[in-house]
Amino acid sequence: MFMFEIEAVITLLVIALGLIIFSLALLIVKKKNPSKDFSDLSVRSKTWWGMLVVFSIATLFHPMVSLFALMFLCFFSLKEYFSILKTRKVDRQLFLWAYLSIPLQFYWIYIGWYGMFIVFIPVYVFLFLPLPRILGKGTVGFLRSVSSTQWGLMLMVFGLSHLAFYQTASPEYGANLVLFLVVLTQLHDVVQFLVSVFIGKRKVVPSSNPNITWEGFIISTFVTTGVSYNLYAYLTPLDELFGILSGLIISVACFGGSLAVSVLKRDLLIGENEKSAVIKKSYLTRVDSLAYSAPIFFHVIRYYFDFM
Repeated sequence: MFMFEIEAVITLLVIALGLIIFSLALLIVKKKNPSKDFSDLSVRSKTWWGMLVVFSIATLFHPMVSLFALMFLCFFSLKEYFSILKTRKVDRQLFLWAYLSIPLQFYWIYIGWYGMFIVFIPVYVFLFLPLPRILGKGTVGFLRSVSSTQWGLMLMVFGLSHLAFYQTASPEYGANLVLFLVVLTQLHDVVQFLVSVFIGKRKVVPSSNPNITWEGFIISTFVTTGVSYNLYAYLTPLDELFGILSGLIISVACFGGSLAVSVLKRDLLIGENEKSAVIKKSYLTRVDSLAYSAPIFFHVIRYYFDFM
């Protein structure tokens, strides 16, 4: 027999209903506005359905499901990040070592070794990574290949792997905290996108992402904070102050993640029109906000609360 938390079940049912309504509304809006590009929302909608299935199984049945699912998410995100890099044959061995760090990072999560989890990629992988490149007898482009590989590991593996450590750090509340985080992160993204597309005027970085505007950021922050305040009591052990602060923290983190990855893609894909079209549907586009919001929210909560 499985012990289900009624709050989590109700939240998952509400999310499922919300996704059904959103998917239908998106179809209607796309038909009425054929000139606007809604590909980003279409991709995210499919991702949300996948996340709902994974988190439903992980929350209601066994946390190992989410551990493996998130490990594969890190792998595919890193793989697509590498696919947009301009690389040479000598860099392939470097990428292999980068991939091998993923199961190790998740092993530290599995055994609950927080100390190694938090320093493995930023310290040990950072120091080890240049060695395969040096031994590969490659000196041209050394700094560029090593630094871009480490940057991808920090974002796509270290950042996203925090999603898996919530349950290890807090078996009682971890699954619900991840659900809380993902709901607010994706809510912020969709509100920011819709506001920016329909009423946004002041673009933040028009050269790299015209779908991020100051109006979108401000309104999505208000909406996310309001939902956070009304949802925290059902899914988290946080107090009223952090019910409000959580929405603000996650909103700012999402904004930073979207901006950083947008500029990153713009820099790497200049002159690569075919890759630019493909990357719009990639994991890299789907997890940009989570790569920032997951570690920032985790460490803020861990610092202020004993249950983490």
